[in-house]
Amino acid sequence: MDAGITAEELQLAARNHGIPLEALRHDVTPLGLHYLLTHYDIPVVDPATWELSVSGHVERPLTFSLDALRERPAVTAPVTMECAGNGRARFEPRPISQPWLLEAVGNAEWTGVPLRAVLEEAGVRDGAVEVLFTGLDRGIEGGVEQTYERALPLDEALGEDVLLAFAVNGVPLPPQHGFPLRLLVPGWYGMTSVKWLTLITVLDAPFTGYQNAHAYRWRADADDPGEPLTRIEPRALLVPPGIPDFMSRERFVDAGPVVLEGRAWSGWAPISDVEVSIDGGATWARADLEPPAGPRAWSRWTFQWDAEPGEHVLACRARDAGGRAQPDAAEWNVGGYAHTEPQRVPVTVR
Repeated sequence: MDAGITAEELQLAARNHGIPLEALRHDVTPLGLHYLLTHYDIPVVDPATWELSVSGHVERPLTFSLDALRERPAVTAPVTMECAGNGRARFEPRPISQPWLLEAVGNAEWTGVPLRAVLEEAGVRDGAVEVLFTGLDRGIEGGVEQTYERALPLDEALGEDVLLAFAVNGVPLPPQHGFPLRLLVPGWYGMTSVKWLTLITVLDAPFTGYQNAHAYRWRADADDPGEPLTRIEPRALLVPPGIPDFMSRERFVDAGPVVLEGRAWSGWAPISDVEVSIDGGATWARADLEPPAGPRAWSRWTFQWDAEPGEHVLACRARDAGGRAQPDAAEWNVGGYAHTEPQRVPVTVR
């Protein structure tokens, strides 16, 4: 991997953070360990004056205070969230942006109001095609001054598990996770779940704003208009075994029986199997897979390894019930998205 990290990338890496891979042992990721990506600045919001407006192609425009939303019937669900750029720093040449390796993921318990109930109360009019979600964070990207906003197809917005979330892991959203309210779209990459949500607009034409038309699109080259990123591709990650070298993070393990463990997930379908390799991917063996805590939560897997002295490269890969699987090699793209080739962990067995 090219080691020439730019000052701009270091600024992004200092603002954002990923999950330490040893924290994959937690069924529910503690908030301070959940990955975090903030596009612009974290806004300071007064919950006493904040409002959510629902307007556009609806019969009855609505406005909610935070207290009014909290009084509605709520749902709590474990949801695995992953950044579309997870793995970007492993591409060669490396696309210049937030330099994620493998750590842009987390699995939290989110609490909120089903979006579908709010849209039904507003009365979506015939001819509606998308729902636009606008946050309070503002900045300049691609030369465009903007608030962060993204749209969802109407049928996705009306999905049973889409939430207007006001709490996570049993506490109100912290500022960096979108206080006082964020959208939560389970199964979709994290850029879809707009934070600091303040406006929902039902549209009768596709949204052409920057975050849909230009950002988060899989493009083979600069002239390619690209395809929008949507659901999370299958991935398995391994908890690095043993103890690490401080700088290289290479692992050291004592010889003998070792239980390898990790997590696997997909936004398309439940994980059907996970495979593990102890020789860098030359041969593979099936791991034991546990059921997820919820339909949009990751699954734990384990593998019994008789560690023999020497140098090894551990690897893992996942497949979902729809047949989607991690590729042997990720296909390069301009934004550095969906780098899901198998994780490889060098290990010295002593």
